[in-house]
Amino acid sequence: MHKPEISIVVPIHNEQEVIESLYERLTKIMDSLDRPYEIILVNDGSTDNSATLLNDLVKRRPKEFRIIHFSGNYGQHMAIMAGFENMRGEVAIMLDADMQTPPEEIPKLVAAIDEGHDVVNSFRLNRQDHIWRKFVSKAHNIIRKKITPARIKMEDEGSMLRAYRRNIVKQMTATGEKSTFITALAMIYAVNPTEIGVKHAERTLGTSSYNLYKLIRYNFDMLTNFSLVPLQMFTLLGIGVSAFSILFVIYLFIRRLIVGPEAEGVFTLFAIAFFIMGLILLGLGIIGEYVGRIYQESQKRPRFVIQKIVEAE
Repeated sequence: MHKPEISIVVPIHNEQEVIESLYERLTKIMDSLDRPYEIILVNDGSTDNSATLLNDLVKRRPKEFRIIHFSGNYGQHMAIMAGFENMRGEVAIMLDADMQTPPEEIPKLVAAIDEGHDVVNSFRLNRQDHIWRKFVSKAHNIIRKKITPARIKMEDEGSMLRAYRRNIVKQMTATGEKSTFITALAMIYAVNPTEIGVKHAERTLGTSSYNLYKLIRYNFDMLTNFSLVPLQMFTLLGIGVSAFSILFVIYLFIRRLIVGPEAEGVFTLFAIAFFIMGLILLGLGIIGEYVGRIYQESQKRPRFVIQKIVEAE
C-alpha cells in the first residue's frame, strides 16, 4: 500500500469549474517536493458534475488521489474532518478548492513543519476579496481575540491553508463534536504553533458557497464553541438594566407623589418597555444558540455520512 508522508485535504462543493485547474496546480507543486503524498478530495454533497470529475482523477493518478463522497451537504469543516479521519500521512494540509490561497504556498507550510512546529497557521497577505467580506472578517478577528482563550491566537482564522501533525489531527477527530471550528480547535492542542504569511488571489473560476448568512453562522460557531463571554455579557447587561429599571420606578413613584398623575410620559414608558423586551429576545437568542448545540450533541447522531470512498484497489 502506498504510504504517504503528506495528506492534502480539500473540501469540494459544486466546484466543477475549478477541479481541473486544482488537479494540475496541486499535483505539480506536490510532485516538486519529491515526497510521497496523497490528495483527499471530499465531495460535500455537490449537485453539479463535480462527483464525476473527481472520480476521473483517481483513474488518472490512482496512487495519489482518494475521493470521499458524502451522502449530503454537511459543511466545510465536516468535510475536512472526514478527510482527517481517513488520512494516511503524518502531516495533514488543508486547502480550499477555490485556490484563492495558491497551492504553490504549500512548501512554506511543509518547511515550517520540518522546523518542528506541530501547527502551522497562515494569514492572507494583500487579501483579494470584496470590501464587505474584509470588513466582516476584520470585525470577527477583533471580537475573537477579545473573548476567546489566549491559546487561540491567530491573526486570520479565516485562512484555510494550514498544516497539522498527525497527533494534532487525532486529538481533533477524537472530540466527535458535531459543530466544530477546526482552526481554533487545533490551537487548543498545539504545543509549538507558528503562523506564516501566504499570498492571496482573486477567485477567477466558480462562485463562493459562502453567503452573508453562512458567514454569520460561521462566526456563531466560532464564538459559541470556544467562549462563554456572550452569555456572561448578557448577564451583566441584564443586571444593569434591572438596576436602572428599579431606579426609574422609584423616580416615577416619587414624582407621582409630588406632581400627581400625568399621561405625558406614557410614550417614554412604551419605549423603555420595548427596549427591555428587545433585550429579553436577544438573551433568549443567545441562550438558544448554546442550548441548540447541547441538544445536537445529546442526540449522538453521526456528524456526517460517507456514501462511498473512491480509491485505487
